[in-house]
Amino acid sequence: MFRLIGNALSVMGEYTLLMAQVFRRPKKWGIFFKQLIREIAKYGLDSIWIVVIISFFIGTVMTINMNSPLIPRFTIGYASREIMFLEFSSSIMCLILAGKVGSSIASELATMRVTEQIDAMEIMGVNSANFLILPKILGLMLFIPVLSVISMSTGLVGGYLATYFIPSITPSDFEMGLQTFFVVKNIFYSIIKSLVYAFIISSGASYFGYTVQGGALGVGRASTNAVVSSCVLILLADVVLTSLLFM
Repeated sequence: MFRLIGNALSVMGEYTLLMAQVFRRPKKWGIFFKQLIREIAKYGLDSIWIVVIISFFIGTVMTINMNSPLIPRFTIGYASREIMFLEFSSSIMCLILAGKVGSSIASELATMRVTEQIDAMEIMGVNSANFLILPKILGLMLFIPVLSVISMSTGLVGGYLATYFIPSITPSDFEMGLQTFFVVKNIFYSIIKSLVYAFIISSGASYFGYTVQGGALGVGRASTNAVVSSCVLILLADVVLTSLLFM
């Protein structure tokens, strides 16, 4: 028990020290912005397709599953909207991205550490943590909210199109449900949650990749630890943020 607590405190200390190195002013802003654009394209733009596909089919399946004579028809659109806005497009989507993006970040940095590329940068006097990790964190925090909005839109489109294949609900019923008790703040709540999750995914994956030990075997271990830790922390943050935002 005490050993687990000690290990947890050790990890928290190493993580805090690493973030102190990361969040420093870049020495060359031109190089930093080029790296930022590259990270957005690598981890953000390349994730659009999986967000669109998953959100579309989840929206479609939700509409089909809620088709019941015991449920008022307009509430199907209402329920689909609330589920997409409040939970799926932020929390569940970020859990999926933790597997895709988090493992990629951890593997990339772990490979650089194992092949001594990071050591070479430090010998040359470069703040490797700032140069490698800061663009990843800012890139994800800038683009994951965009992916969240795309997920909301795509999920609702999938649900709307599903009404054309369900005889018991019409598109107008679904539209009425979408407009019923609509609260604009829910969109901003989802964006705020996705910002926090983006930081958790990027910083956690970067920590496990940057501090990897054990050679080639450590690369796989770092990737696994990054995904598991990110998922657990996202779920914990979901509980805390939901309690704070909807008090």
